[in-house]
Amino acid sequence: MHGNVWEWCSDWYGEYPKSAVSDPSGPNEGLFRVFRGGSWDSGAAFCRSAGRNGRSPSDRSGYCGFRVALSSPGIPK
Repeated sequence: MHGNVWEWCSDWYGEYPKSAVSDPSGPNEGLFRVFRGGSWDSGAAFCRSAGRNGRSPSDRSGYCGFRVALSSPGIPK
């Protein structure tokens, strides 16, 4: 799905810790939400899951969206 639209994430945007961490969640509050993955108007270097940026949650555009994901009982998270 990389390159379709940047995907909004629930994390607030902030610098990652200096030490190695697994699945960092970011700060508890902030001005910008994280979005990832690149979009149809991004260069190829940004169309990857590690592509990360931040924008105000009130911003609207044709290149930011979200993906609906559901957990199913019996399937490990």
